[in-house]
Amino acid sequence: MQALARLCVNRPVFAGVIILMFVVVGLFAIPQLGQDRFPTIDFPAVTVVTTLPGATPEEMDTEVTEEIEKKIGSTAGIDAIQSTSAEGISVVQISFTLETNGDVGAADVRGKIDQAVPNLPEEAERPVVNKFGGDASPVLQFVLSGEGASIRDLTEYADKTMRPQIESLNSVGEVAIIGGRLRQINILTDPYKLRALGLSVLDLQNAVRSQNAQVPGGSIDQGDRKISVRTESRAKTLNGLRDIIVKQNGSRAIRLGDVATIEDGEEEPTSLASLNGKAAVLLSIRKQSGANSVAVIDTVNAKLKEIKPTLPPGYSTKVTNDQSVFARAAIATVEEHLLLGSALAAGVVLIFLWNWRTTLISALAIPTSLIATFALMWFQGFTLNIISLLALTLAVGIVIDDAIIVIENIYKFIEEKNMSPKEAAIAGTTEIGFAVLATTLSLIAVFLPVAFMTGIVGRFLSSFGLTMAFAIGVSLIVAFTL
Repeated sequence: MQALARLCVNRPVFAGVIILMFVVVGLFAIPQLGQDRFPTIDFPAVTVVTTLPGATPEEMDTEVTEEIEKKIGSTAGIDAIQSTSAEGISVVQISFTLETNGDVGAADVRGKIDQAVPNLPEEAERPVVNKFGGDASPVLQFVLSGEGASIRDLTEYADKTMRPQIESLNSVGEVAIIGGRLRQINILTDPYKLRALGLSVLDLQNAVRSQNAQVPGGSIDQGDRKISVRTESRAKTLNGLRDIIVKQNGSRAIRLGDVATIEDGEEEPTSLASLNGKAAVLLSIRKQSGANSVAVIDTVNAKLKEIKPTLPPGYSTKVTNDQSVFARAAIATVEEHLLLGSALAAGVVLIFLWNWRTTLISALAIPTSLIATFALMWFQGFTLNIISLLALTLAVGIVIDDAIIVIENIYKFIEEKNMSPKEAAIAGTTEIGFAVLATTLSLIAVFLPVAFMTGIVGRFLSSFGLTMAFAIGVSLIVAFTL
């Protein structure tokens, strides 16, 4: 400690450069820190959703759920598997151990699902694998409505025009449409006609699949060119669908239009959205994993302002859920408490020391230590959230302690032993250096274990423990150099 004190006293420029370096790096780090309401936590869990229209719960369980469970059961790191089979849908939830990387676990599950697909019923839709995480909840939701517009028109515009523009933005993960009803060609069968002709719904499905398809036809070589050939048999109109042959009855062809009514309709509603009692479409936006929520929301809002002049007549958008409002309010509240706590801490020092110079030097330890801590938070990938800012608020009263003790001891040597400021700085710091070091290390030993707690709570409080340890450790260096 004596060597450090002597170095800083004899080389004040060196000490000043150290403090300035802390401040500059910290000030550079502050704009780089993301802003969120809470710390981002990776929950290593995955859901696999498979649909098979018309299947009973028993059929879904035996033909879909069990097949998927067999394949994913050998995936490394699985902690538990829960499954639910209902009419037409199978949901398998896979939870991994906390030590497992969620992205790696999801990739492994997707690989197992690819192996399971050939064993599933042909009519089943491809299983959808969704990774569950702290970023799964939407950060922004807005409503698209239109005076006199139908739900189908709103859905078509949201799906084909707005969604691609928003999903192309940096850090936007997914845009889900709620309450929409996309265009759907409905085939309404006549059961009496089917029975009379010896046909079933499955026969109609197979006919539509086989005759309403685009089939590759190979390629033709023309000199140095190769031309791809394809057989285009997709129906482009409703009449084209009606002309699909479902059965050959002697010389007579039974067509789809003979046994079914075909209409240009909409999907069955699975969700509803409304604005002021009128039907509307809700667009729910999720961010990419690890992205800055506030930055993503600001980017999307800027894009919505660009889109607004291009909306069809009568169309309008209205934000209904903006997580940045809560995040900014929470951060502003904690920042206010942080500034107030710093001012009160300096005031208490002034009351007891009754020396403006001592108070000023001690008070400088607060912003210097906290600004330097921002740099360490940035290196660790932390965000400015309620937890990390709470740690900084609590650290305000601690980071000033070392500076107060060191400076007060230096002034004791000046006043009681009539030493020069330089000699007093060396002697005062040397006398209590190890005591201050022991106190600081004991405080770090109290808060640092919080960062290494296990479980979800441990991950949530990790930034709290490390931020406190960073701030206290930096305050020790500041006290010996400032």
